[in-house]
Amino acid sequence: MKPSWLSRYESYLSEFVYGGMDGCVTTFAVVAGAVGAGLDSAVIIILGFANLIADGFAMSVGAFLSHRTAHDNRKKRQAVQAAGEILPEQVPGSSVEETGEEGGPGSDEPEKSGILISAVTFGSFLTIGFIPLLIYVLDYVSPMDINHFLFASVLTGAGFLCIGFLKAYINRTPILRSILEVLALGAAAAIVAFYVGDFLEHLLSR
Repeated sequence: MKPSWLSRYESYLSEFVYGGMDGCVTTFAVVAGAVGAGLDSAVIIILGFANLIADGFAMSVGAFLSHRTAHDNRKKRQAVQAAGEILPEQVPGSSVEETGEEGGPGSDEPEKSGILISAVTFGSFLTIGFIPLLIYVLDYVSPMDINHFLFASVLTGAGFLCIGFLKAYINRTPILRSILEVLALGAAAAIVAFYVGDFLEHLLSR
């Protein structure tokens, strides 16, 4: 039997995965692009944190507004049905029992909180998205003679493994396939960003 706190917040795992995957992919892409352009660690940290805060905030606000819109539309359909103005099957996206809707009649799943959706998305974006920057921050505090991008790639890969595992758990899909999908997405974004940064660095330095 699951602990009560886990059962309560498990429904927010999808937001955690969504925010974490986007945060890790976009921040790693920023790091890869900056490395490709030959920028130093201080600039990478600045660009990375700027991306984390701005993009994470925008994403959390978007998640909140999306939930609010879906909530308002659901309430409007329920009000129309209760008033008997039209039959349930005539309402787009509805059914007689409304069994497919989160928190609707006939559903045992409690409705999610828009504030918590936003907070989980933002927190996940910041936490998982910080992984590609971790080695650069540690190096800034205590300089290390290592290949920073290689270590950042390894740490980011570990973050992708965790996200892929959670994604498989939520979607009930094979773990290996889910992990490979996330790794492929992150690698593709990093490769594109790296070569774009490298191309622009050569183009603008002429």
